[in-house]
Amino acid sequence: MPALDKLKALIAPAKLLTDDSSLAAYGKDWSGQFTPAPLAVALPKTIEQVQAIVRWAIEQGVALVPSGGRTGLSGAAVAANGELVVAFDAMNQIIDFNPYERRVVCQPGVVTAQLQQFAQDNALYYPVDFASSGSSQIGGNISTNAGGIKVIRYGLTRQWVSGLKVVSGTGELLDLNQGLIKNATGYDLRQLFIGAEGTLGFIVEASMQLSRAPQNLTALVLAVTDLDCIMPLLHSFQSKLDLTAFEFFSEQALEKILARGDVPAPFETRCPFYALLEFEALNEDISNQALSLFEQALENGWVADGVISQSTQQLANLWKLREYISETLSHFSPYKNDLSVTVSRVPDFLRDIDQLVQQNYPDFAVIWYGHIGDGNLHLNILKPDNLSKEAFFSKCHEVNKQVFETVQRYQGSISAEHGVGLVKRSGLNYSRSPAEINAMKAIKAVFDPHGIMNPGKIF
Repeated sequence: MPALDKLKALIAPAKLLTDDSSLAAYGKDWSGQFTPAPLAVALPKTIEQVQAIVRWAIEQGVALVPSGGRTGLSGAAVAANGELVVAFDAMNQIIDFNPYERRVVCQPGVVTAQLQQFAQDNALYYPVDFASSGSSQIGGNISTNAGGIKVIRYGLTRQWVSGLKVVSGTGELLDLNQGLIKNATGYDLRQLFIGAEGTLGFIVEASMQLSRAPQNLTALVLAVTDLDCIMPLLHSFQSKLDLTAFEFFSEQALEKILARGDVPAPFETRCPFYALLEFEALNEDISNQALSLFEQALENGWVADGVISQSTQQLANLWKLREYISETLSHFSPYKNDLSVTVSRVPDFLRDIDQLVQQNYPDFAVIWYGHIGDGNLHLNILKPDNLSKEAFFSKCHEVNKQVFETVQRYQGSISAEHGVGLVKRSGLNYSRSPAEINAMKAIKAVFDPHGIMNPGKIF
């Protein structure tokens, strides 16, 4: 194809892939609901090459889809309609580090775990963490405003981005905020690109802030007797300790984890729900305070059992109970919903949604887990063996309207941390007003006047 030959010449010596296996691999993400069909895959190495790709796309009228680690669950990185995939695997270097500012400048293809390890090697800490940290990339994390397991203490990716370089839909390079902590000169355009899922432009460089490394992290796993005990339990521990995590999973989730055979049970007691709390045991007083709070929870009937980590190995094993859930469930072709409400409304919301799903699908296995400390719940419905994937997803889509109506009634979000992409764009109106959606479309038109930047995603 002459147009591709021209692009190949423009970005040489960077790669342009057109073989079937590359198209299949780079044209999809973890959502698993769409058949990839990209035109080709470009792997630029420089900002100038990204700009050349965008200008070529404008000239040829070709849509572009950004690709990072492709660990997303919303279809935002899917290329199913002849788009050119722009993959950032080759832009994977840490460019600069300022220990005084605790700031790292990195390319978008830097893997999350790579940044975490770099921080650790310099006695610092990058706190945004989740199950896919070994393959997700910083550019993708920023584009979806990734959250994860430490949000209750450290916030979302947004809190750790002090500067961005982006190539907009016109091919222009924008240098946004330049690593400044304080900057009151009008609109903070950097924030618009965080969570925009590549619909405004492509992130080509990021200034990421690091933190003090936590010390003597300690975890408690508690067997929670009833859903209504979750909030008083959270309030009790949070009033006395600076929690770094407060995670939640159901008995059904624990059963799937223990069935793997490689993760030990935390205790013999079984309860409908479990909470995992983490904190820094900086001194003996804090450790004693945690044990005292656990004893109070037992006396109040909020928990029936519990265990506290006594070593780094036990800490890692307790975290496996929570972190292994997503990967374990992936073998059951789950239909996932990523929902959030204000923290205090979580128990009532979860109960309403669970009742709704059970009424509609009494024969489907329903698995709950999530970041309950920040109001984020993951609803997973597992595919029965006797149903095709197409029929299963179709049935789940039928009840989604009722699920989203419940989210709207609770003034929550249909996507807490996974983005909108293709999967949830039809439900955007349940979390955003018509005026907000119109404003978002107007913003996209400014940065992407030719409509080539990840079209069809979000809207």
